[in-house]
Amino acid sequence: MTNNPNNKTNNSSSSRPATGGNANAARGGQNRGGQKGGAQGGARPQRRRPGINGGQRRRNRPAPQPVAPKELPAKITFYETLTVGELAKKLGREPSEIIKKLFLLGVMATINQELDKDAIELICSEYEVEVEEEIRIDKTDLETYFEDEEVVQDAGLVERPPVVTIMGHVDHGKTTLLDSIRNTKVTAGEAGGITQHIGAYQVNVNGKKITFLDTPGHAAFTTMRARGARVTDLTILVVAADDGVMPQTVEAINHAKAAEVPIIIAVNKMDKPSANPDRVMQELMEHGLVSEAWGGDTIFVPISALKGEGIEQLLEMILLVSEVGELKANPDRNAMGTVIEAQLDKGRGSVATLLVQNGTLKVGDPIVVGHAHGRVRAMVNDQRRRVKEAGPSTPVEITGLSDVPQAGDRFVVFNDEKSARQVAEAREMTAIQEQRGEGQRVTLDNLFDQLKQGDMKELNLIVKADVQGTVEAMAASLMKIEVEGVNVKIIHTGAGAITESDISLAAASNAIVIGFNVRPDTNAKRAAEAEGVDIRLHKIIYKVIEEIESAMQGLLDPEFEEKIIGSAEVRETFKVSKVGTIAGGYVTEGKLVRDAGVRVIRQGIVIFEGELSSLKRFKDDAKEVAKGYECGFTIDKFNDIQVEDVIEAFVMEEIKRK
Repeated sequence: MTNNPNNKTNNSSSSRPATGGNANAARGGQNRGGQKGGAQGGARPQRRRPGINGGQRRRNRPAPQPVAPKELPAKITFYETLTVGELAKKLGREPSEIIKKLFLLGVMATINQELDKDAIELICSEYEVEVEEEIRIDKTDLETYFEDEEVVQDAGLVERPPVVTIMGHVDHGKTTLLDSIRNTKVTAGEAGGITQHIGAYQVNVNGKKITFLDTPGHAAFTTMRARGARVTDLTILVVAADDGVMPQTVEAINHAKAAEVPIIIAVNKMDKPSANPDRVMQELMEHGLVSEAWGGDTIFVPISALKGEGIEQLLEMILLVSEVGELKANPDRNAMGTVIEAQLDKGRGSVATLLVQNGTLKVGDPIVVGHAHGRVRAMVNDQRRRVKEAGPSTPVEITGLSDVPQAGDRFVVFNDEKSARQVAEAREMTAIQEQRGEGQRVTLDNLFDQLKQGDMKELNLIVKADVQGTVEAMAASLMKIEVEGVNVKIIHTGAGAITESDISLAAASNAIVIGFNVRPDTNAKRAAEAEGVDIRLHKIIYKVIEEIESAMQGLLDPEFEEKIIGSAEVRETFKVSKVGTIAGGYVTEGKLVRDAGVRVIRQGIVIFEGELSSLKRFKDDAKEVAKGYECGFTIDKFNDIQVEDVIEAFVMEEIKRK
């Protein structure tokens, strides 16, 4: 029994190092790892010194070499804007260097800030680098293909036939003239003398071709021009020698002038005993069409469409005017042009009459027409004969489109059907998005917002009244309206009801129709609703003038005028820490208003202009303090207020333009 304690002691003492080591190892494993615990039972490891390579210095460490800046480019390109970072990358410089240069030029900028064209050119001039702005073309906009052709060089251009439209008053002989030119009897088959067949045809004159658009009314100028298409090179205005200038004659003149198309006057019915060509020239002179015989530049040709007299001379004049106009096109490129007419045929599907304006259209060509696309499956000319191709100024009827386009839609031929389909689908999506947005037609209500988006400051008007005298009086009164920066342009006037033709012209010219003691007929109402044309009807002349004048004043940006509302004299000043200088004053004129602007006047000189930051009456905040009362106030960002300073309060008021 006596040995047990000794044995116990020996066992504990002999096993302690191992037990302690294991215990510490276990604890170390739970806490920071086994090394610490294990070290207690053995040698303590040497602690690593902080630094690279355990504190040992690298020997023969090479000194850092300065990085040579990249070579500057000779020219950079950009589209609309560049950020500072993007410009730095294009120039091969650090953004900080560009920011520093901008700072020295007085422009505070960050790396992500967008720079406009002027700033980009300014920086590049510092580095003597040329700058070029990119012009990106929207391939879905068919108009861009036509605009590109206008700037193409003369290479490949050849003379093309002129495209002519015949216009004039009812029964003055338009259809008879067309009949004489074509040498076909179509007049007898037309109800009421109104053109029923719509399309185009070509005639040969002395080895040269002339294309005539056979369209009813003014469709060649209105429907097509409303969609931005110009198809007519010149207009033949038919005026009866025994009847003179009539309302539709004036209408036709205004349509042609609005489209900026040359006019040739065909004085018809010269075979009648009552023919008076001098009267026609006199009346047309009042509308700016002066005969060459009277010192003007308008060609007058006397004809008799019924007897075929003067037709050859008229055709020669058409060729002469077209030669002066140097009408040219390139037949060796993809075709482009305009839709003259389109319809859905039960047997053939979508059928469109196209006028090729440039290039050559061929059977099998992938084509985009408005929002439709497809391949030209079949093509017939104006004589109903199948053809395989059609050159510039040639009218043809085609099939093979996915949908029915509208008159005035543009068409463009692409190199492959896939591209045509992609462009057509993108155009269709764009059209849907535009339809969901607000219409762009101008009205008196939205005129200011419409014109604010652009630089236009012009108001187009069509004026109709019950009698001609009232029309002239209204037109004269409207032209007398004087508002700085805004022009009134009366594009058409007439006596009688507002007609569908008036609405068509208004739609094409983005005009407003003014009616005095007249109403729109049923077709005009329907057309106005469809086209979004604004019609304003009045019975009192001054109301018309007042409404138009108010709308025109809204076209301009608001004009403001300063109005002095009061003044006060500083009698005491108090300097308060964290507040600044508080002035005690006495209102001598008008009133001081909390939100008004103020200027500090000392000995007659304005030394500061700003705003009140506080206004009190005794200890209470006040919105205003009237004449004869004392007040206390502080001025925002100005503490140098002195006794006897005069505080002048003012507001900016919008004034009506005169």
